[in-house]
Amino acid sequence: MNDIQPADVLIVEDEPRMAALLVDYLRAEGHRPRHVADGALALEAVREAEPDLILLDIMLPGLDGLSVCRELRRFSAVPVIMLTALAEEADRLAGLDGGADDYIAKAPFSPREIMARVRARLRRVQGLYDTRKPAGLQIDDTAWRATWNGQALDLTPVEFRLLRTFAAAPGRVFSREQLLDQLHDDHRIVTDRAVDTHVKNLRRKLALTAGADPIHSVYGVGYRFEWPDESGA
Repeated sequence: MNDIQPADVLIVEDEPRMAALLVDYLRAEGHRPRHVADGALALEAVREAEPDLILLDIMLPGLDGLSVCRELRRFSAVPVIMLTALAEEADRLAGLDGGADDYIAKAPFSPREIMARVRARLRRVQGLYDTRKPAGLQIDDTAWRATWNGQALDLTPVEFRLLRTFAAAPGRVFSREQLLDQLHDDHRIVTDRAVDTHVKNLRRKLALTAGADPIHSVYGVGYRFEWPDESGA
């Protein structure tokens, strides 16, 4: 575990064997897992005692995982890692758009990958993995201006909107569909390829001015903003 503090983790999983494995792995890393087997109980458990993290299966009896996640976001910002046998891009996007912070396909089932994702998310929760925008980056919404150490970034309005969106939620994965909503204020019709083009241009300008590229591609989903660790770790 090293730097990570023990955490309360709620497992929402109706498959007993998988739930037991997750409980065992979490306990082995020093965490305090709780387990419920359906969506309604999950919402009740969060209201009673909010956990530090939720592992949420998408295929649940009664209230499915997507519905649980959407309801959670009405009253809680607890990080959610969604677990599912559905691996299609549309399913991943649905999970992220529904409020999940991360998404892991069950097939093939890899407890080590799940624990790695848990550790990464808890580092953010506990402030141990600093993904905030660096002090050198300043964004002025009123002047529609962004600077790096006082040097103006030559951004188009679309690039400014993208940078503002990314920097406001470091560590969050944005789908292309979510970013499309940020490109223009006149609701014109644009394509996913337009998002990729604007992000590519923004990355190039940040690299030229700031000497770093904080925008990372998430395969099959979209993009995430994480400033590189200046220590090189």
